[in-house]
Order: sequence, then structure tokens, then C-alpha cells
Amino acid sequence: MAYHGDTSEHEGKEVLTWEGLGDATDDLARQVHESCFDPSVIIAIARGGMVPAGSLTYRLGVKLTDAINVEFYTDVHQTLPDPVLLAPMLDTESITGRRILIVDDVVDSGRTLALVVKLLRGFGAEVRSAVLYAKPTTVVEPDFCWKHTDRWIVFPWSAKPPLG
Repeated sequence: MAYHGDTSEHEGKEVLTWEGLGDATDDLARQVHESCFDPSVIIAIARGGMVPAGSLTYRLGVKLTDAINVEFYTDVHQTLPDPVLLAPMLDTESITGRRILIVDDVVDSGRTLALVVKLLRGFGAEVRSAVLYAKPTTVVEPDFCWKHTDRWIVFPWSAKPPLG
């Protein structure tokens, strides 16, 4: 799969293009719809889940959306000892008892997803999860997944380094 015309720096990696993202979120939306789970809120795990979550809000017709900020990866293949919730926090009163779809780009170790699912279920929410990619190393399987891979993933929104 070509990426920005030059794949040499991405050799051996899973590369998702913007076009591929459209196909992936369309497939995830179909999976959710066919499961008869009808989310009333979509919550992205920031930052990686924000783009796919935004796409799913449109495809599933869900207008209520939010994000939860979790830090775990500090660099390529480098993590903190445990995932950490960051401010600003969710408006927990507005999600109590709702049907929530949590969205992330990848479930790698699964520790971030497990933390968020446990937190949201603690507010009496019915929670399901959707990810673009799942790794074989995950401790928690997402409810909906587009693709499984054991390779490092290059996402179109994070393929280039920050400008500053």
C-alpha cells in the first residue's frame, strides 16, 4: 500500500491511508449496526481514537460525542508503567446509564481500553468498544475490530512528526 508516494520508511509496518480509514470506519459502523447495539454516545480515547470516532459518529448517526484523555505511549514502543487519565475529564453525569461506544485506533496491550471500559461501566453505562486494529498482545478483546495485526501501525494522522 503506497503512502505519500514513499513507502521506504514504512517497510514492514502496517500502513493505513486516508482512503483505507474510510473503508475501515465503514466496516466498523456496519459491525456495530448489525450487532443491534445502538450507541447514544460515542467516546474517543484521545488522541488516536478521535479521528475514527468522529467518522463513526456520522456513519452511525450519533450526535453525542466526547473524548477521554489517557496517556500511555510516550514514544514508539515506549510506554508509561500504567495508563494515566488526564484532564479535562468526561462529564460523567451526562453519561450515566447511557449506551456508550468507546473508539480507539489500536488496542495493543489492552490496558488503556480495559481502564476506560471499567471506568465507564462504573457509571452504569452499557459499554462496547470499537478499534481499527487489535494486536495479539491485548489483554482485552474489543467488541468490534476492523483488522488484526502484530506489526507497528502507521496512521495517516500521525505519520509525520509535529512541526514544533
